[in-house]
Amino acid sequence: MSVLSSLVEGIRTGAIEVVDLTAPLSSDTPILMLPEPFANTAPFRLTEISRYDDRGPAWYWNDIVTGEHVGTHFDAPIHWVTGREGEDVAQVPPPNLIGPAVVLDFVAHAAADHDFLLQIEHVKEWEKANGALPDGGWLLYRTGWDARAGDQAEFLNADETGSHTPGISAQCARWLAEETPIRGIGVETVGTDAGAGHSFDPAFPCHSFMLGAGKYGLTQLRNLDRLPVTGSVVLAPPLPIVGGSGSPVRVLALVER
Repeated sequence: MSVLSSLVEGIRTGAIEVVDLTAPLSSDTPILMLPEPFANTAPFRLTEISRYDDRGPAWYWNDIVTGEHVGTHFDAPIHWVTGREGEDVAQVPPPNLIGPAVVLDFVAHAAADHDFLLQIEHVKEWEKANGALPDGGWLLYRTGWDARAGDQAEFLNADETGSHTPGISAQCARWLAEETPIRGIGVETVGTDAGAGHSFDPAFPCHSFMLGAGKYGLTQLRNLDRLPVTGSVVLAPPLPIVGGSGSPVRVLALVER
């Protein structure tokens, strides 16, 4: 049996489970809210064209309005000023959209401290227990924040001092970008940076270092609790928007059972 035939047979029999890591996309999907004077993205919206009626008797379809960075989405290098000469989302090589994944679970830490930051020593401790980060793969950072995704206010968790969501320290973001073989990071929060990332040096370091290094980001993931710590494979194909800085994406994981 060929490799591809084995894959298809494994999915058919359930030996390989396909886990959807994507949040449903609707007008209720939480979106990032930047303070003035910065511009904000449009929320997702469907506008009906026809639905089995005089406008089109046998078909139903819609126009959609959405930002590139709404819901579960892919950040391409060109999204950030440090990656301005890098790939747009249509230029990302297809093989880079499929790769091994590991899950770093810091749910308890984020529950105790909404501003919890992943540090280099956390990752190195994880590597001692589980092995090296995957070459050409994804670091998926589990904080339990997906449980809040049904409510915009709870998800952004903002007060008069700003948003309070877990993330990655500036030092760790730089280290992951420059000294590890991963292809990208995936998070459960609205963006790859912590809610307080605007105050870091540099500001929004995950964006700055990861995208500047030609690596990628995945955001607003869910169901990371259904993945093993190591051994899964992630497929994250964005829309090939020419000149696009990112795209909504249906992120799937393959898990041997």
